[in-house]
Amino acid sequence: MLGMPLLLFDLDNTLLPRDAAFRAWAQDFLSERDLPPGDVDWFVTIDGGGYVPRSTVLSAVRRRYGLDGSTEFLLAHYRRGINSHIHCPPRHIEALRVARAAGWTLGIVSNGGTRPQLEKIRRTGLGPMVDGWVISEEADCVKPDPLIFEIAAQRCGIAPTGEWAAHTWMIGDHAPADIAGAELAGLRSVWLHHGRPWAESGYRPTLKAAGLPEAVGQVLAARNAPSPRPGVRTAGSGRRQAAGVPVRAAALLGARSGARASTSAPESPSAPVPGGAGANARAGGGSGPGADSGVRNRSGGFAVIADVRTGSGAVSRAVSGTGAAVGTGAGATPEPLTEDRTPARTAFAAAPALPTAVTAAAPAVAAAVAAAQ
Repeated sequence: MLGMPLLLFDLDNTLLPRDAAFRAWAQDFLSERDLPPGDVDWFVTIDGGGYVPRSTVLSAVRRRYGLDGSTEFLLAHYRRGINSHIHCPPRHIEALRVARAAGWTLGIVSNGGTRPQLEKIRRTGLGPMVDGWVISEEADCVKPDPLIFEIAAQRCGIAPTGEWAAHTWMIGDHAPADIAGAELAGLRSVWLHHGRPWAESGYRPTLKAAGLPEAVGQVLAARNAPSPRPGVRTAGSGRRQAAGVPVRAAALLGARSGARASTSAPESPSAPVPGGAGANARAGGGSGPGADSGVRNRSGGFAVIADVRTGSGAVSRAVSGTGAAVGTGAGATPEPLTEDRTPARTAFAAAPALPTAVTAAAPAVAAAVAAAQ
């Protein structure tokens, strides 16, 4: 296991400007159909920052403009369009490199659907820049559940035991998921305010920043920052089990899908996903931002799609070595019409009693999950 301090990042609107990509897709959509360009503000409003289910958003679009195409057709158009606009700003890539050079282990913790979030990581070249990642759908737990941060640590090569939480930070923009989750797990945090005032009364971030580079700079300068409040139990003490599976086992990729894990991320935004490399393989040689980074990426099985729970039981999805569409064979379950940030068919695992001041954050995330199911 690695001994470096751990820095975890949210994906959408933290590492990647997701809302800007959505706005660009909406502008393209209106332009292609000769619709009023001013309607882009209507799209942004109903989008809800990505927390409104895609079925709701796209059904409303169909009704507003009297479109004949199905919601599924619009969803495919949306996926292609938003992915064509998603990118990782150069300043963010540089911030990751600075943190790496300072000796930090880096990971991604994202609430969302497995396929769209992995596609973002692949297309933007973030894979080789970090040591591991976890996505709520395949992990079967959602921020602010402390377990998802433990899984992230495990996949980054850090055992979530002992004092690991005291050496871990979380950076994110969504208070009920990222900051409340960090508080529950006993981690320190930086909230990306994006010009917004802090609105939560039951918990607070350790630090605030206007953007990712500033946040990373604050973390690197805060080696002696105060530890999490003593009233919050760290995730390393009294760790729990989820769905009857020990935490250590649940943290391993494929624990729920039974899929054989690979261990390397794509080398550039356009590179295919490798099917299986050594655990300490060098993720370099490509032309993407992570080329020659020498990162030990421990999130095996880049295209693993976890078991999808349906009314008749669990349907195991395929492992794709090239990022191709999955779940298209006999008996496959169609991809849910949910936004990238809203976990699909994912439920909170049972947890012990949590501090009252912090659990007030959970309903906002839980409501988003329920709406998507």
